[in-house]
Amino acid sequence: MGADTGTGERRVWRPDWPCSVGGVLRPHRRGGGDPTYTIDAAGRHWRGIRTPEGPTTLCVEARPGEGEVVGAAWGPGATWVLDGLPALLGADDDWSTFEPRHPVLAEARKQHPHVRLGRTGLVMEALVPAIIEQKVTGQEAFAGFRMLVHRFGERAPGPGADLKLWLQPTPDVLRTVPSWEWLRLHVDPARSRTIVTVARVADALERTAGLSGEEAERRMRSVPGIGVWTSAEVRQRALGDPDAVSFGDYHVCKDVGWALTGTPFDDVELEEFLEPWRPQRGRVPTLIAMAGLRRPRHGARMSPRGHLPATVVRHPSA
Repeated sequence: MGADTGTGERRVWRPDWPCSVGGVLRPHRRGGGDPTYTIDAAGRHWRGIRTPEGPTTLCVEARPGEGEVVGAAWGPGATWVLDGLPALLGADDDWSTFEPRHPVLAEARKQHPHVRLGRTGLVMEALVPAIIEQKVTGQEAFAGFRMLVHRFGERAPGPGADLKLWLQPTPDVLRTVPSWEWLRLHVDPARSRTIVTVARVADALERTAGLSGEEAERRMRSVPGIGVWTSAEVRQRALGDPDAVSFGDYHVCKDVGWALTGTPFDDVELEEFLEPWRPQRGRVPTLIAMAGLRRPRHGARMSPRGHLPATVVRHPSA
């Protein structure tokens, strides 16, 4: 693999479709400076992952000429993460019963016939950054996550250390981060309380990865501070749930409405419009995003706040 500095485990997998490693994995990357994810000069995807078996460095290399994907992993969770490599890259995702029902979606599906939704099976890995991203700009959210990992995480095992790859903090560590440290990370008290709360029930939340999307959402949303948007963001990544829609997102409802009707939607309109696609509603915004159908942007981009994040007012549906 080139960057190996110790003995790791290796798996060669041959998917039965042209698997886009980057297309499936990139949703797990929290901005270009994500310390838990890097892409090397050879195009290999490296991730620092906390598995149920322990810390792991995972490297995924696409070899389209041979029809292969090569995974290599180091650390106590190496076997666990390589066993889950096909699911991570979308092997469990089934589009066979999805009906486009709209010419724009039919064309998008024709242009992207091999798109898949992957699943990590790791709820906290997706949940903590999703909470940090609630109702702030992407720039601010990614910076907060990056600072959290650098301040309270640890280096990934094996070659991960040489690649400056990190692991997210453990739930035990998150529970002990004091309030003033969260403010230094530009995470306001509402979001930090939610992170500490989910860290206290992390084991129970991790078990939702084995449930249906509907039941997983119900249990996640029983935790104060987790709303429809946060739940959907986690279900998309951890469960590969095709019905998960990020209602409350600043762009999703507007882009779907513009692409399919010529008029941006609000969340109520989006929910009503997507109902015929249940239980695969999430595939609609996925196809629109894959096709690059975004409504024209007008005006200046939202700027990060220059004051302490305690002034943020969170939307109740976060």
